[in-house]
Amino acid sequence: MKKVYPDAKAALAGLLKDGMLIMAGGFGLCGIPEALILAIRESGVKNLTVVSNNAGVDGIGLGLLLDTKQIKKMISSYVGENKTFAAQYLGGELEIEFNPQGTLAERIRAGGAGIPAFFTKTGAGTMIAEGKEEREFDGQRYVMEKGIVADLAIVHAWKADTEGNLVYRKTARNFNPMMATAGKVTVAEVEHLVKPGEIDPDHIVTSGVFVQRIIHVPNAVKHIEQRTVRKRVMA
Repeated sequence: MKKVYPDAKAALAGLLKDGMLIMAGGFGLCGIPEALILAIRESGVKNLTVVSNNAGVDGIGLGLLLDTKQIKKMISSYVGENKTFAAQYLGGELEIEFNPQGTLAERIRAGGAGIPAFFTKTGAGTMIAEGKEEREFDGQRYVMEKGIVADLAIVHAWKADTEGNLVYRKTARNFNPMMATAGKVTVAEVEHLVKPGEIDPDHIVTSGVFVQRIIHVPNAVKHIEQRTVRKRVMA
């Protein structure tokens, strides 16, 4: 099975449809699958539900899909850097399902592991638990959260071989690995593409069995959310 595609448009061909649920990896702007997000924007697919730790920033990452109003609902834990997100939510144009960050990560992991639901103390007895089942274990209240399985998972990896085995680097390892397991179809964009056997097996984070399609993005842009620099001291 050939997994390597020439570009993002080709890799997403036949996968996109209106109203689908998409997981998008990364943390802040680190490790976001930007080439694939751009291809989704260009496809014109709409009414999307997107699972992501955050919603990018204005004009970058998922912010691109918010600009075109292709996202109907976000399932996220943090969206504080995106003014477009806030404006659309306050204007009633965008639905939000907020999750505590650890709960969101576990819901994705559970979906990838075939676990339909789990109980957590986080949010029990608060607004987070409204409409959800709560139980008591050893005298403590827990709220039930459901695992998430996506129609499509798009992820970014630092290195991969042509069989789809993925290696992530530093902060980009947040959310990408578990999302890769929780998509019915997973498409990965990778910075360095090598032949099978060239990656030390001990370094592989995501097994190729979870990845159906790959694109090579050797010149991926590394964005910075908030650039902070120290003033230069003049001699």
